[in-house]
Amino acid sequence: MAALVTEARVLEGPGAPGDRRSAQELSQALSRLLPGLEAETKLSRRRALEGLQRELEEGAPLPPSADFQELFDRLLLPRLLRCLGDPAEKCRTLAVQLLRLGLSHGARPQDALPQFMPALTQRLAGPGSGQPVEPCEELRLALVELLSLVVRLCGRSLAPYLDEMVRILQRTIVDPFPDVKRESCKLAGDYARSIPDHFHMQSESLIAPLMQTISHQHSKVRVAVIQATGLVIQFGNAKSVDDVISHFAQRLFDDVSQVRHAVTSVVGNWLLHLRDRYSFFHKLIPLLLSSFDDEIPEVKELAVSLWEKIGLQWQKENEDDLKDKLDFASPPPSHYPKGVIRPVLGCRELVFRNLSKILPAICNDITDWVVGNRVKSAQLLAVLLLHAEDHITQHLEIVLRTLYQACSDDEKSVVNNCIKSAELVGTFVNPEVFLKLILPALKKSLRPSCLMVLAAITRGCSRQSLKPHLNNIASYLSQTQICQGSEDSHYMEQLLCCVQALLQVGQEDCKEASLQLMEVLVTVMAVSGAAGLREKVQETMNLLALIQKCDGTLDLYQQHMDHLMEWLTLSHQDWNCHSVELLQFEVVVTQSGPVLGKALNYFIPIIKTCLQPTKDPQMRLTIFTILSQVFLEANSTVDSQKQFHSHLETVIKDILVPNLQWHAGRTAAAIRTTAISCLWALIHSETLSSKQIIEMQEVLMPQIINTLEEDSKMTRLMSCRIINKFLMACADTIDTDKLIKISLELLKRLDDTSNKVRIAATSSLISWFKCIKNDDDGKSFLKGNIQYLYKELLVHLDDPDNTIQDAVLGVLKEGSILFPDLLVEEIEAVKYKHRSLVYCEQLLQHIQSTRGIL
Repeated sequence: MAALVTEARVLEGPGAPGDRRSAQELSQALSRLLPGLEAETKLSRRRALEGLQRELEEGAPLPPSADFQELFDRLLLPRLLRCLGDPAEKCRTLAVQLLRLGLSHGARPQDALPQFMPALTQRLAGPGSGQPVEPCEELRLALVELLSLVVRLCGRSLAPYLDEMVRILQRTIVDPFPDVKRESCKLAGDYARSIPDHFHMQSESLIAPLMQTISHQHSKVRVAVIQATGLVIQFGNAKSVDDVISHFAQRLFDDVSQVRHAVTSVVGNWLLHLRDRYSFFHKLIPLLLSSFDDEIPEVKELAVSLWEKIGLQWQKENEDDLKDKLDFASPPPSHYPKGVIRPVLGCRELVFRNLSKILPAICNDITDWVVGNRVKSAQLLAVLLLHAEDHITQHLEIVLRTLYQACSDDEKSVVNNCIKSAELVGTFVNPEVFLKLILPALKKSLRPSCLMVLAAITRGCSRQSLKPHLNNIASYLSQTQICQGSEDSHYMEQLLCCVQALLQVGQEDCKEASLQLMEVLVTVMAVSGAAGLREKVQETMNLLALIQKCDGTLDLYQQHMDHLMEWLTLSHQDWNCHSVELLQFEVVVTQSGPVLGKALNYFIPIIKTCLQPTKDPQMRLTIFTILSQVFLEANSTVDSQKQFHSHLETVIKDILVPNLQWHAGRTAAAIRTTAISCLWALIHSETLSSKQIIEMQEVLMPQIINTLEEDSKMTRLMSCRIINKFLMACADTIDTDKLIKISLELLKRLDDTSNKVRIAATSSLISWFKCIKNDDDGKSFLKGNIQYLYKELLVHLDDPDNTIQDAVLGVLKEGSILFPDLLVEEIEAVKYKHRSLVYCEQLLQHIQSTRGIL
């Protein structure tokens, strides 16, 4: 109105009231110009209109508004309205400006409506359902602005022209010119506010064009449409809410924050002021609460502020129904989410009373194919559950079913919000209730998402409420069907999260469930191939040890070792290479360290059974690999209690001997290789005494000699090393027949394709010579064999590889002590045939020096 007063003052001019022109003077001045409006040339009409504009704007002050109104209606209005149809655009523009001046200065602008409204309707809406007659978009904008001025000036007087206004707005709201759209939306809102008692009869007619324009590419147009829609429905027919609700929901995904702000504001005002708002609570509440997670703080703050006002207003309107709850308000749970302000009672009651109508739609949209819909639905679900509190129990089944499905989503934001919702379920719902639903579902589906939901719900529980159910949950998780339900890494990760949640919430209360949790952790570590997850398992074991007041995980294994071994023993006869129990066995054996030495009564029978030749070859390979790792550090594993010697005979006769026997095929060869590796690890660990090694060689030497002919280079190498160890330990105890056989087999290895094997064979030959050095009877008996060795070794002294030459020279030097004269004869016979005469000379010098010493 201030703008209108200012405009009127401009028209009155700068003179004092006494200087005003009389209506007669103005009438005479205008009458001289009016015939020009009927001229045939557009230049004449334009000059006439410009003259009229000068008279009204630049002349002496206009007569009082009442007198001017009579003059304007009688002389100017009909002619100016006819000029709106002038072929010249400039003439039409001047006519609009003059109409604005006249309506602004008149005392009773509503008197002009009978002529004014039909003319503008004709100009903007066209005849019937045709297009607007006015072709110039700037002029259409000016006409709509003129109509907006009329609405502000006339107000309720426009009620009889409802049909005309609606016809105009139906056309201008969908006008191609964006500015016309915006001004039309503003006009629609102003008109709806000015005649609320009548507007409802035609308000529905504007919904279609508004919704047609709500997705316009210009954000300012979209904002104007949303604001206009809010006023049209608020002062019109509230039934139209059903027609616009889906469009408003789409605008919540708008990239422009002003558009989302407008939706939030309009929906909030509807919830506060709409006459039939109680009928639409279940449709409007989700729209407003969706803005709680908006990325722009201003939008979020507006939504929170409006929602609180709505809750307080509804609380006041229903004070009688809420009397008991207001007088005896229940405090929030002790473990209410930190940093979250509890909604007022009115807000909580509104959500609770409408949740049954809202929830099905959210549960449907949370699995929609459009990512944005899924994210918004997941965010909204968390907000609703925060308001519903313990009333979630009534809808728990559908909530859990939705969370199972949504937690499998590829979109991280959806999963994170669903985890937040699951934590709220744990906060407000008794564990006895949700466990009856979630544990059977977990057993039935074995999906990672079920475990994810269980972990999140557990994190949301209080320690006190969870304590009676800890053993039940831990026992359920440790069941074979659950903890071995899948080898998928994601499944194992969520299983680990469940254990972490139990430890995090239950703390010292988890002591009674320690064994079951340990079984789950062993399984996760066994099945998971990812090093990152293994590290997390180790961290969780450390936490469990801390809760148990143990010094570390080794103490934890010591506490549960017997039970873990009994657990594994239950199924060990049925293991194969694919058995999860085999992987569990590997974890327990390799991670328990010195504790393993206390469990040999379980450990040895298990490996004895699983390493029988009739068992799965791949499994035997795996177990031999495990044994090799353990035997390499036997003093800190199997022999930590110095009790391994009592089981040594079983290991040799029942495990190693059967697996060293020759069988055709690559798999059998691989098993012999692993068995040899296992034996070498045991001997190399220096756990065995000389006596034990002597006993071992008596049984194993034939098998070891046979493995010298294996195709595997590694097998031949370790066999040479094992023979060397046997010879070093046995010294004088090996009979001569066996020594002859050993020497011949070792001599063959000097022709091996691998230099490592050849060098290992020379080391063994040195030990062989040492075995008979002090045995005079043995020397005499073996003289022919030793002479043969001298000849063959001298041949290898001519090897092109210097390393081999040096190794063979070392063997000959060691052997020269036995029969030096015999060796000299052999050297003299062949030394001039050798390319490496230097080695022969060195050997002769060594023999001479040795004789001098002797």
